[in-house]
Amino acid sequence: MKRNIRIGKHTIGENQPTYFIADIAANHDGDVKRAKLLIKLAKEAGADAVKFQHHDVKKYVSDYGFKNLGAKFSHQSKWDKSIFDVYKDAEVPTSWTDELKAYCEELDITFFTTPYDLDMVDFFSERVPAFKIGSGDVAWHSMLEKIAKTGKPVLFATGASTMQEVVNAVNIITKYNIDVVLMQCNTNYTGNDANFKYINLNVIETYKTMYPDMIIGLSDHTHGGVTVLGAVAMGVKVVEKHFTDDTSRPGPDHPFSMDPASWKKMVDDTKLLELALGSPVKKVEDNEKETVILQRRSIRLTTDIKKGDLITMDKIQFQRPCPEDAFDINRVEDLLGKRANMSIENGDYIRLESIQW
Repeated sequence: MKRNIRIGKHTIGENQPTYFIADIAANHDGDVKRAKLLIKLAKEAGADAVKFQHHDVKKYVSDYGFKNLGAKFSHQSKWDKSIFDVYKDAEVPTSWTDELKAYCEELDITFFTTPYDLDMVDFFSERVPAFKIGSGDVAWHSMLEKIAKTGKPVLFATGASTMQEVVNAVNIITKYNIDVVLMQCNTNYTGNDANFKYINLNVIETYKTMYPDMIIGLSDHTHGGVTVLGAVAMGVKVVEKHFTDDTSRPGPDHPFSMDPASWKKMVDDTKLLELALGSPVKKVEDNEKETVILQRRSIRLTTDIKKGDLITMDKIQFQRPCPEDAFDINRVEDLLGKRANMSIENGDYIRLESIQW
């Protein structure tokens, strides 16, 4: 049995509903009012939590380093500004924290963050109920250890990493903290359909085998809810996706984010899927008990017979429906050569008491 993890008012675990995290990330566009609008829209669309990304760009991004790479790669190739300036614009000022946190409490949605420098861990350790570790820090052991030591639940994304790197990171985190959600992730943010072949949802099964007591999650950057439904069917209990109000807005994260309509559909579809997954026990369910009668076959007469007549194969047929007191169709050999105990009309079915035993 997997352990449960508590984040805010929510319990996350094997027999709990999927926990949805709306990653607002850079989609606040530098405006606290927009940040609050997105929180409200995320709540209305069915998110359980909103997550921000906090960093001091000077501690996070080397302007010199990116400019001397010689080119922009992946989704960054479409950015008009320098990498440093884009991340500068994406900063969430810590001065917004109390206002955003209070607004989340007012709306009854959980507020937490991914800290991208060590000082941010210190700042938020008493302000959030959980921490998310971004995939880019899978190999930064100091960050892993510092977050783990806060004692807060840790959601750990594993995009662009090898299995050995994941194992190393999990070993570091669980040395100090066992409240971990291990999240399969692919860190391509281009929004291209070709990315689906790199999602590798089957890694979820690998994680479940390697860490049977650990809650597994998905941090996803594909459009729509296809990967989410697949992941939930495989046992994922936490889903994180980027969230915006308009995917056509300029900015680094808007194009591959979910909007309120697609987010609500994803949540609603997941709830239906969770109902459909149901129990591993195979049985006749309450809503199909009538079809046992309607679809199964009973032994029925093809001619009128009188009491004392012999039951022979040419007088019977195997037909629907099958009332509950019908004679077992698989015991037909026991009937042949027996005599009727009563008159039976053509088309009626044979019961146990219909036969002279």
